[in-house]
Parts: sequence; structure tokens; C-alpha cells
Amino acid sequence: MTIEAMTPNGERMTLNMGPHHPATHGVLRIVVESDGEVVATCTPDHGYLHRSIEKIGECIDWPLFVPYTDRVDYVCAMNANLAYCLAVEQLLATDAASAVKVPLRGECIRVLVAELNRISSHLVAVGAMAMDVGAYTPFLHAIAQRELVNDIFEKLCGQRLTYNYVTIGGVAFDLYAQASEEITRFLDQFEREMVRFNKLITTSTIFRDRCASVAPVSAAEAIAWGLVGPNLRGSGVDWDLRRDESYGLYGQLAVRVPVGQCFAGRHGKVGDCFDRYVVRLLEIQESVRLCRETLKLLPPPAVKANDPTGGYQADVSRQLKKPPKGEVHCRTEAPRGEMGYFLVSDGTKVPYRVRCRTGSFSAAGIFHKVMRGIFLADVVTVIGSFDIVVPEIDR
Repeated sequence: MTIEAMTPNGERMTLNMGPHHPATHGVLRIVVESDGEVVATCTPDHGYLHRSIEKIGECIDWPLFVPYTDRVDYVCAMNANLAYCLAVEQLLATDAASAVKVPLRGECIRVLVAELNRISSHLVAVGAMAMDVGAYTPFLHAIAQRELVNDIFEKLCGQRLTYNYVTIGGVAFDLYAQASEEITRFLDQFEREMVRFNKLITTSTIFRDRCASVAPVSAAEAIAWGLVGPNLRGSGVDWDLRRDESYGLYGQLAVRVPVGQCFAGRHGKVGDCFDRYVVRLLEIQESVRLCRETLKLLPPPAVKANDPTGGYQADVSRQLKKPPKGEVHCRTEAPRGEMGYFLVSDGTKVPYRVRCRTGSFSAAGIFHKVMRGIFLADVVTVIGSFDIVVPEIDR
């Protein structure tokens, strides 16, 4: 149904979803104007979680900003750490005297933690989406697997949510003893668990019908609205920064990129809620493969701890006291799509400008378009399918 087909003189009702509604996945208020059971307008209202993180970045030393990046997206804090650290390393590389080479073991560990965090982030996304639609049990299965990833991270760096682990020049700590074996065991059992998860919810006719043909976004619309990550690929756009603008170790791993292709069959459309859901599941499978490939490339630990020639961390203390002047823009492929940093240096130990670009802001921006004409019951389905995290919007 289109807006024009609604009763022109009908009485409309304004509804507030949030800022404490569980389906908004954070402190987000969505103002919905409805004509009966049909959404006439939908306006996201941001700002409830703003913490001036970017401004803080202009007041502290370069390495001290890394813990704040955890808070930009706490669901995938490893990826958030990595985006900022890569940007600083790119800035240092503008001057040959300040350039930093991350040791191979450090590069491998970065990919391992980034892909494990991508798995845990997507598990929250698909599990919460199923719960919002009405299937509570799959969410518990997803969270149980996420906790196993958190167990690995806790042994690695002592934290389960905000890690401050990826650092400028490498990672903060080397892998603990038997970490490779434990990660391999997790991946083996996780693949078996995902078969059960797919039987439980992905193949469910009820779940598929609740998502099929709901809020479809064409490839042209996804590009025009600036969608990134799984939301862009769910519309059939074959683009992934890990492959197309590879960074770190990803250029050696041949990343496979899943795209939306009307997975719901004849009842669905390319770029609908079900396509966005399935793309995340396929990305989970690819992350499992990337972790296994990275473990094969992982060199043995250095004989001397913190050895910059063969360890996990390069010494960048000298370069960060007086970095080169200039500006850089570095972008990475986080679970919610492009996460990039624009940095300006005036040659001092404190950044002159820090600016972060995330995927959730553009995803929330398309709500008022894709939700026009859908039923009120489908609003939570759409929000879950775009997998927004509010701290990415309110920085």
C-alpha cells in the first residue's frame, strides 16, 4: 500500500517507539505516524547517547584514544580498535622516517580477533532480529555461541565487551598458550551449531514470510542512500573493503563476498529483510573460513617477548611523540559496514581533528523511506534487519 492509497482525511496517530523500546537496540527514539495499522511516516530521533567521543580524541594523546574507539561500537570493539589504529599507521606512513611495519604475527592476530568479533556481532544481529519477530529461542542459541567467543577474548585481554586490544603497531598482548587450538575447537563446534540454528529459524516458513518482501532496497537505492556492509550487499551490490580495498593481511586471504539474491524465493524481493538476514549468516561462514586460513599463516611466537622484528607489536612510542603533519582517511570493513577515520595531524602528540564514519547512521537515515506503507508489526523487523547500533550514530 502506498501513502497515496491511504484515506486522505483519515485520522492519524503518532506513536513513540523508544527511546527505551527493546526492539530499537539502544537508546533510539523512532516517531511513527500511523494510519490505522499502516505506517505513514517514520522519523528516527537521535542524540540520546551522544558523548562527544570525536572531540575527546582532539584532547588526548594518539594512543590514549584507542579505548574510546571501543565505545563507538561496543558490539564489535575489536573492529573499532582496528579502524583507528590503521588510520594512525597510515598517517605515520606518510613520512618514511615515521613509517611503522606491523609484525606478521600481529597482523594475523588482528585478523583473528576481527573475524571472531564479526561472528559474535552478527550472532547478536540475527538472534535479536529473530527475537524481535517473535522467535525467542534462536536468540539464546546465538548468545550462547557469542559467550564462547567472549571466553576467548577474556583469556586474551581480560575483557568481554570493550577490549582496548588492537593497538597502534600491532596488538597489546600475544596469544595465550593453546589459543590456536582453542579457537580451532570453537570453530569446529560452531559450524555444527549453526546447522541447528538454521534448521531452527532460517528455514522456518513463519520467519521467512515475516521478512520476505518487507522493506526491499534496490541496489541503486542502497548506493544512493550510502548504505554499507551487509545492508549494501543485501541489496545485491558486490562490495567489500576487505577484498576491494584490502588492508592488513586480507589481501592474502581471498575474501569471498556474499550478496543478496532473493533468498526468500518467489515470495521475496532482492534487498528485502530476509536477504539482509541471510547475508549476515553467510558472512559468519566466511569469517569461520578466514579464521582457519589465518591460523595456517600464523608464525610461531618470537623468542624474545615484544620483539618488533618477529613478535606481535612494533615500537611506535617515538613516532607518536611527533607524528608527521598531514591528514588521512582510512576505512575498514566492520560488521556494520564501513568504519573509517579521518585524522588531521599538526605534528604534535595530540590529534588536531578526529572524525569517524560508521554504517549505522546511513542505515537509520533510510528508515523514513523504507517504512512508509508497511504494517506497524513490521517496524521491528526492519530495524532488526538493518542491525543498527546506537553508539555508532550518537558519537
